[in-house]
Amino acid sequence: MREHAGILTDLGADVELVRRPFELSAVDGLVIPGGESSVIDKLSRAFGMQQSIREAIAAGMPMYGTCAGLILLAERITDGIAGQQTFGGLDVTVQRNAFGGQIDSFEAYLDAPALGEPPVHAVFIRAPLVQSVGPDVETLARLHDGRVVAVQQGPLLGTSFHPEVSGEQRFHRRFLDLVRTA
Repeated sequence: MREHAGILTDLGADVELVRRPFELSAVDGLVIPGGESSVIDKLSRAFGMQQSIREAIAAGMPMYGTCAGLILLAERITDGIAGQQTFGGLDVTVQRNAFGGQIDSFEAYLDAPALGEPPVHAVFIRAPLVQSVGPDVETLARLHDGRVVAVQQGPLLGTSFHPEVSGEQRFHRRFLDLVRTA
């Protein structure tokens, strides 16, 4: 989360860490970082965050999910652990750990026409893959073989990769634009 906070601060945002429902009500947008999606799911339920996040999504709060955050914003996941839940909101199906384990992490440069040039420097760490997108979902970036790795639906944004690791700021800038217009 430190890297996300650094980029958002550099872009002029006031950043607050959110761990409890009352803290969520004090912010205008939420970044759901990478990590282990099943653990984040369990913790969100244990700390009463799941329902608050679902309500915020339904109310139109902008959110940006990277890696595990994308999994949690997806309506549907494959390869989840037994009982794993998501917050939902993005009409996508996401496959967890689609590229393999930690040792299979990689970097790639992606064309992202909606973000302009140059290509996006993307870092994939135990990354998910968007397997299907609904009709209202905009695909923002694909791997060179055509597989979808960045999406947006209304105020929800998700990437399979970690732009915060490479210092790529355009997705965070897009997220802040969503916050400003919400």
